[in-house]
Amino acid sequence: MPDALTAAQFVERLETYRSPDELEKIQRYFKTGDGEYGAGDTFIGVRMGQVFALAREFIDMPPNEIEILLESPIHEVRAGGLSIMDKQARRKRTPERRRKELFDLYMRRTDRINNWDLVDLGCPFVVGGYLRDGPREILYRLARSSNVWERRTAMVSTSYFLRDGDVADTYAIAELLLNDDHDMVHKAAGGWLREAGRKDPGKLRAFLDKHAATMPRTALRYAIEHLDKETRSHYLRMKHER
Repeated sequence: MPDALTAAQFVERLETYRSPDELEKIQRYFKTGDGEYGAGDTFIGVRMGQVFALAREFIDMPPNEIEILLESPIHEVRAGGLSIMDKQARRKRTPERRRKELFDLYMRRTDRINNWDLVDLGCPFVVGGYLRDGPREILYRLARSSNVWERRTAMVSTSYFLRDGDVADTYAIAELLLNDDHDMVHKAAGGWLREAGRKDPGKLRAFLDKHAATMPRTALRYAIEHLDKETRSHYLRMKHER
């Protein structure tokens, strides 16, 4: 039965949830005009909650069918494919062979993971979870990629390691991305520095002591968000006085 689940069936079901009102909201949210993060995507107006619920029904879809979803020009369809991948990767009974297939699929089709929400949906468990007990060099290659979403993948994938209190890669990759020129990378770096700081506040302060004056302002503001007011002001002054 699992292998009977097809991309065509998923899309057919997804189409039944289309809503003109939801489409208008999505287009405002993603700012889908030229040069914006959703540029080039087609949206059909399906709430993400409905996409994720449908993905649960199709959790046993095989990777070859998931790849068909990733090839779709429709954003919600690709989100559905990544949600299925995420749910399979999270499931404890998923065999290691399938986890590798999911990881390899993500890496092979980063060309179809072209927005911040798709990265954040797919990579923590599919990429970070797979790399938890193995070599992580590929994240450092992604951090040096010319593709902004591969660079964001490198940063966001480290979120899985933080579950175990493993903060080293989060700080190392954030340091590699300090001179990045894209806002979506700045937000990811700052956001995961903030989360790493919850695990080890001393390391966050040491990182900020070294880099606060020169790191992108957006990344700094995200990184210090949960520090006390006096400490936040201290690091913002370092940036201002530079």
